[in-house]
Amino acid sequence: MPKSIALLILSLVLLPNQVAAESLQGIRERGRLIVAVKDNTRPLGFKGTNGQLQGLEIDIARRLSQEILGKADKVDFQPVKNQERLRVLLDGRVDLTIARLSVNTSRSRVIDFSRPYYRETTGIITNSPNIRQHKDLVQKRVAVLKGSSTALVLTSRLPQAKLVPVASYQAAKNLLDRHQVDAFATDKSLLVGWVQEYPQYQLLSGALPGNTLDARESIAIAMPRGRKYDPLWRFVDETLQKWEKEGWLQARIRYWGL
Repeated sequence: MPKSIALLILSLVLLPNQVAAESLQGIRERGRLIVAVKDNTRPLGFKGTNGQLQGLEIDIARRLSQEILGKADKVDFQPVKNQERLRVLLDGRVDLTIARLSVNTSRSRVIDFSRPYYRETTGIITNSPNIRQHKDLVQKRVAVLKGSSTALVLTSRLPQAKLVPVASYQAAKNLLDRHQVDAFATDKSLLVGWVQEYPQYQLLSGALPGNTLDARESIAIAMPRGRKYDPLWRFVDETLQKWEKEGWLQARIRYWGL
């Protein structure tokens, strides 16, 4: 038998044991919920000083475990990198991905999304004592990631700011620390975590001026697509709606500084 055919047969034999993704009923029968999360994205999902996972998305996963299985500790977390967030779903290794995954058309073709649990906006941080409001950024140097939508937003909302493209978050921090730029703009959730970790920075409060081109992204729970998973999608979506009505979701967002 050719080696390639033998490997194919072996993979088909092993596949059922490798697939973790389950239907809603399958999750209940298994007694565990398997969720892909981030472990380095404060305050959404990160490891605290005790090494335990915490954050808004960790809270959501535990609350879903409570809703589905009756206990909040029936969830198994699988930390993933950004590029793995879709793959673990498509490979059937997790039931859900709750890992700062934004909704877009290309992703929606291959997976299903719940309603959003968080809407991303543009934030700006500074370590300058002379900058306290967005209007203080007139003619100031503001770092932005190259190729990001943030530059378009600032061009519209803060046209008198001087944008300085940078290749990475670390590059922006280096420029800020050397006072070669006055501020850094990117997604607010990431900057909230930055300020919590580095208190010498401050996040400018309030919305950007103007009323056009706000960089809002819908962050939602992702799950496998298919008729088998439709009851899970409905349950998760309706549960998020219930949390919104109860105020629990908004309370957790505020708790984590978002």
